[in-house]
Amino acid sequence: MAAIIGAILMLIVIILSILLIFGLPLGELTMGGRYKVFPKKLRIMLVSQLVTQVFLCIIILQTGGYLPLWFPFTGTRIICIAAAAYLSLNTVMNLISTSRKEKLIMTPLSLLAAICFWTTAL
Repeated sequence: MAAIIGAILMLIVIILSILLIFGLPLGELTMGGRYKVFPKKLRIMLVSQLVTQVFLCIIILQTGGYLPLWFPFTGTRIICIAAAAYLSLNTVMNLISTSRKEKLIMTPLSLLAAICFWTTAL
């Protein structure tokens, strides 16, 4: 069940990334709220981040046994642990953000996602 919840949380982040790529004014939810609308150069960077987010969504579902394995289980588990560690660090970074919206929305989202990745991996 943690894998399903984690995938749903990743899907929320994927949708946010897509909206940012298309120039919607949601930048206060990321990068300390530095940009209300992301500059075009940063939107290109978001595309690579989007690919990574989709990959992690697939990995958590594979590790949880909800998708057929495209990679060996040990590999998906290691990637899931690495993602859990990254999301844990991301939670701390969101918590100390200067953006109030990032603190209130993204901190719990990344914390719950980290818990889901840790639970699924271990």
